[in-house]
Amino acid sequence: MVQFVSWNRSGQFFRILYRGSGLGTSSKRTSTKLVANRQSSSIPSQSLLIANNMASEQQQPSSKFSFHPQTYHNFLVLDFEATCDEQLINPQEIIEFPILKLHGRTLEIESTFHTYVQPIVHPKLTSFCTKLTGIEQSMVDGKPTLPEVLQMVDDWMRDNGLLDPKVNSIFVTCGDWDLKTMLPGQCQYLGLPVPDYFKKWINLKKAYSFAMGKYPKNGLPFMISGLNLQHIGKLHSGIDDCKNIANIMKELARRGFTFKQTGSNL
Repeated sequence: MVQFVSWNRSGQFFRILYRGSGLGTSSKRTSTKLVANRQSSSIPSQSLLIANNMASEQQQPSSKFSFHPQTYHNFLVLDFEATCDEQLINPQEIIEFPILKLHGRTLEIESTFHTYVQPIVHPKLTSFCTKLTGIEQSMVDGKPTLPEVLQMVDDWMRDNGLLDPKVNSIFVTCGDWDLKTMLPGQCQYLGLPVPDYFKKWINLKKAYSFAMGKYPKNGLPFMISGLNLQHIGKLHSGIDDCKNIANIMKELARRGFTFKQTGSNL
């Protein structure tokens, strides 16, 4: 919606343009642009200050105003890959551990944690697993085990200021499996505690269904197609899946969606 309002005051003419955000009913943001034209006397200093401040805002990077405001400082996009076969493997073990740190306002990637993980119980990957994930035996041999990786993640979280109690961050996964089932199950098997920051998350499938009115039964491909996005990399590559999740989040935010927690193990 665009609306023009004009009036005269003390020989001066002011025009204000209100432009709707175009993000749908869930977004009520508006931007205001002031154009002041002097007809006789000079513009009062207060009006000039307002005009200069608003002009300065218009010169800021567009990403500052591109997305619906979110309630988190950071989104931590995570997507595990794990040992698997045509028959269920017990226990399953994480073999790829990627995290993308997204700025909560711009949803741009600011930092990346990524490592492959050496499985302990079933150290040899099946051909089915390699075909599905693209992860070959040489990519996990000699890599850190899960206990070591969890310490690496904690160090990365600390280095990025994510352990500061004043910083509000949340993990984002494509489904509940990663943090509801996979990580707690393997930690229990190994006798490891699960850090509290892994105990709450956003299930992107649920977020998408809230925003678009359709539940994505087959996950990423459905959401990518539904939002007319381009798929990045290989499906079931953990790091590529994270990049696709980030793009889906950015598009949903652009359309006015506010992300909220959907899952918890607390």
